Amino acid sequence: MIRHRPFGSGHVYQPSIDQRLPMRPLAGEPVNLGVAAAASVTAVRCEWDGGAFDLRREGAATGPTAGAEGHLATAAAAQRGRSVRWAADSPPLPADRPVRYRFVATDGTRTRRTRWFDVQAVAWSPTGGTLTTHGTSRLEPGTTSWLVDPDQVHRVRFALRLAADEHVVGFGERFDRLDQRGHTLDATVFEQYKGQGSAGRTYLPMPFAHVLGGDGWAFYVDTAERTWYDVGDLLWIEADVTGGHLDVRFYDGSPGDVLAVWLGEVGRPEPMPDWVFRLWASGNEWNTQERVTTEMALHRKHDIPVGVVVVEAWSDESTFVAFRDAQYQVHDDGRPHRLADFTFPPDGAWPDPKSMVDDLHADGVKVVLWQIPLQKMRPHPTGQSAADAATMVARGYGVREGDGRPYRNRGWWFPTALMPDLTSPEARDWWLAKRRYLVEDVGVDGFKTDGGEHAWGHDLRYADGSVGATGNNRFPVHYAAAYGSVLRSCGKAPVTFSRAGFTGSQAHGLFWAGDEDSTWEAMRSSLRAGLTAAACGIVYWGWDLAGFSGPAPSAELYLRATAMSALLPIMQYHSEYNHHRTPSRDRTPWNIAAQTGDPRVLSVFRRYAHLRERLVPYLASSAARTIETGWPLLRSVCLVAPDDPRAWQHPYDYLLGDDLLVAPVVAEGATTRPAYLPPGRWLDLRTHQVLDGASEVEVPAPVDEIPVWCRLETAERHRGLFTSG
Repeated sequence: MIRHRPFGSGHVYQPSIDQRLPMRPLAGEPVNLGVAAAASVTAVRCEWDGGAFDLRREGAATGPTAGAEGHLATAAAAQRGRSVRWAADSPPLPADRPVRYRFVATDGTRTRRTRWFDVQAVAWSPTGGTLTTHGTSRLEPGTTSWLVDPDQVHRVRFALRLAADEHVVGFGERFDRLDQRGHTLDATVFEQYKGQGSAGRTYLPMPFAHVLGGDGWAFYVDTAERTWYDVGDLLWIEADVTGGHLDVRFYDGSPGDVLAVWLGEVGRPEPMPDWVFRLWASGNEWNTQERVTTEMALHRKHDIPVGVVVVEAWSDESTFVAFRDAQYQVHDDGRPHRLADFTFPPDGAWPDPKSMVDDLHADGVKVVLWQIPLQKMRPHPTGQSAADAATMVARGYGVREGDGRPYRNRGWWFPTALMPDLTSPEARDWWLAKRRYLVEDVGVDGFKTDGGEHAWGHDLRYADGSVGATGNNRFPVHYAAAYGSVLRSCGKAPVTFSRAGFTGSQAHGLFWAGDEDSTWEAMRSSLRAGLTAAACGIVYWGWDLAGFSGPAPSAELYLRATAMSALLPIMQYHSEYNHHRTPSRDRTPWNIAAQTGDPRVLSVFRRYAHLRERLVPYLASSAARTIETGWPLLRSVCLVAPDDPRAWQHPYDYLLGDDLLVAPVVAEGATTRPAYLPPGRWLDLRTHQVLDGASEVEVPAPVDEIPVWCRLETAERHRGLFTSG
């Protein structure tokens, strides 16, 4: 075996062993050529532009890093390749013509050859494409250049002016920091399993940011292609530009003013039902009807009100449409089933899903089911899964490779799976029709639209005419929109719960911060992600309270996370699958109390869960005001006092709506908490002390409390929130 892919697997951060680097090399410079070969290969030679040179054996592939323990980490580790990398640098590339090359490998007595490849050098030029600015331009004259070859434009580079005291906040959901001044980053959708902050990667990027601390303005690089940013004295921007044209839009005003305009252009959030603001509960090991029913009964037993249960491990793990153990006749033509088509064995995992949902509804609990936008192909599908896969291929319902073949997922999670092309109305309707019975017949209330990050490759083809470079980042937007549409068509609110997204995702459902360990740094990282996502117009956002992966959190971390989560737009806990080993890693308050031996866990969680119930009307009205005005429901104090340097020293202080100021404790062992009070007058809801804003304070922070203030002029309206129960 010998393989060379000029653009690799499409992994945006980790080069494949069989690709060329850089993918688009500069004229006059060499390009590093990589080949993946079987271990038995003893020599590899490159035939290049009429000449030839030998490659060096560099060793076995290591594949993607697993990151940490957990069943998802195990899946990542399983993707490590066994091929051997051979590589060498080519001669310098000419500027005026493409070069042809191929590889010849010696494997015992056999000789293996790849097909011929072409590579055309590129160069930076002051001309080549068209950059159009809209609004009050901050484009620095003379900085625009284009990466071109003799036939086309590939990328543009330009700079924006920044004043010395300006800060840059946004770029979608960012785990590493609030203010990106002095840092580099990019905007491309990526599934980073844990450690998002240290890796500088995100599920939900956007090429949009506020510039705060001066006149107040924002910019939007109007593209779905990948962009890069170097936020120094000048803000340097690079963008891939299929077609050779790019629009950059500028907006003047406060963050609220800017968002009111920008969201009208890219997609305005819509009101969600009040129940989304109640406590959400889930665990990956809640994989039977009995287990779900038991966990909900334990909430009642411990007097912990719960509004939503997310059932992740409900399906057959093959079709992701049928409940596990359900019996039914295969539809060879791939047509959808109705609930009446299924028989549920009394001793099966889900003996009566509809009865379960009806009972939960009677108890005031909504039901959300997990989904993945893939048709699983490994192990080889059988039964309905095989019929659905055959239907997708025969009818062209999947995203396609550049050569027309069905795209097979290149990532580590569900490798080789087919991916539905949700830009095709016919494919989308077929995919959703198979899930319609879950809403119409079973009665579920929403979908956890997980895993929207599987579109890898610059050359993928979509039905709407976009290619990988222009369509991949948009896939999670189409995904949530599609599931929202089927809910809406069944008379339900379009409640989707996603981790991936891009520009336009603001209009489609709810979001959570993705996969993280139970650590203090993960807590800080997740809060930064929520604040930056909110600055870009994401209204309904939460995180896996105290982390979902690894050993159970300490009592202190869990209590601090509980208090903070009770004062975020979405409050939810979740836990990773752990093969039902003991001790349990469920993030239920009773399990954390048992694992830590700290009796405060249960009582304090109960108190905050009841606070959450009382906050629902405030959260619902505040979300409506956010949608009306543009001002984020979750807003950093830096957004409301950008001209005060002290505000930037408090990146974890935030307003929840217009009236509540929250200073969560995000450091282990803290007993006091410094906080920044924005301009105005503030009532401490614990001590009832009135304080003047535009100031810093140091307040006590016992482990069972969270510092919260209320605007004095609205204090009577909200005083009872924190004194009841």
